[in-house]
Amino acid sequence: MTTVDRLAPAHYEPVHVPHEVRRHAGRPEALPVGRPGKIGLLELGFDRVGGRTELVSRYQKSPLQIMRPLYFDPARPDLAVTFLMSTGGGIVQADRLRLDVRCGADSAVHLTTQAATKVHRMDADYATQQVHLTAADGSFVEYLPEPTIPYRDSRFYQRTVITAATSATVLTGETVLAGRLARGERNAYQVFAADLEWRRPDDRLFALDTVRLEPGGSGVTGPAVLAGHDLMSTFYAVSPLAPAAEIADTLHRALADGGLPYGVSVLPEDCGAWLRVLASDPPAVAEALHRAWDAVRRLLIGAPAPALRKC
Repeated sequence: MTTVDRLAPAHYEPVHVPHEVRRHAGRPEALPVGRPGKIGLLELGFDRVGGRTELVSRYQKSPLQIMRPLYFDPARPDLAVTFLMSTGGGIVQADRLRLDVRCGADSAVHLTTQAATKVHRMDADYATQQVHLTAADGSFVEYLPEPTIPYRDSRFYQRTVITAATSATVLTGETVLAGRLARGERNAYQVFAADLEWRRPDDRLFALDTVRLEPGGSGVTGPAVLAGHDLMSTFYAVSPLAPAAEIADTLHRALADGGLPYGVSVLPEDCGAWLRVLASDPPAVAEALHRAWDAVRRLLIGAPAPALRKC
């Protein structure tokens, strides 16, 4: 049995931090890396027990925690809907957060956050968040967090590694805002960097999505970046339950009449499809992503997307 030292830097520090973020490394005068409350850990294990999926293991270290799983999807009463939460009110400098989620064979899990993730202003160092999600054979897993809002002068790196068995279905999405739009704050953060890695159980990488937004560097408002918009959203559907081209067509149809600029393509090895959409109106992009999620769900499992009440 291997014992993991959860408080060792090798566990909570990303293997690689992009240069755009790493160059801000420093030691804050108050609460540097490793002090109480700066290392947030959450480890969850789900297995199918009887007729539904149960949370069978949990370890949490503040500020990360969860609500107990709920079962309110009328079309999938076996689905364990789990809200990820933070007691910290947002991510601040020198935070190191790590989530490890294991979804066992034939389990059904929906993971989401209760509210947007706010990345606060920083004057020393940076913050990181790692998400390691494993979907075993026959599992159905949804990881759909609320948007991330990088505040003025924030520096943030997020690494998400999804390890999916070839018979597993994983739906995930992410939205990034240009800042606190209601305050007129746009692209005032120093750097937002994210890597989404898709791997197979043998650790083989089969898809990678890299985002680097550095307004003070090469700029973020031009073509091939945000193109003058305030939100960027991505939705992935990896599944063997339908041909990749059919999943892509479904995403196309879901957004065709929405009036937003978007693009859809199939993923390598025909394992699914992905969508990227730009917008400047948060409700419009939320509604577009919900349409995409709902359409893909109906295609793959014959069930609509449930309504989730959040504050």
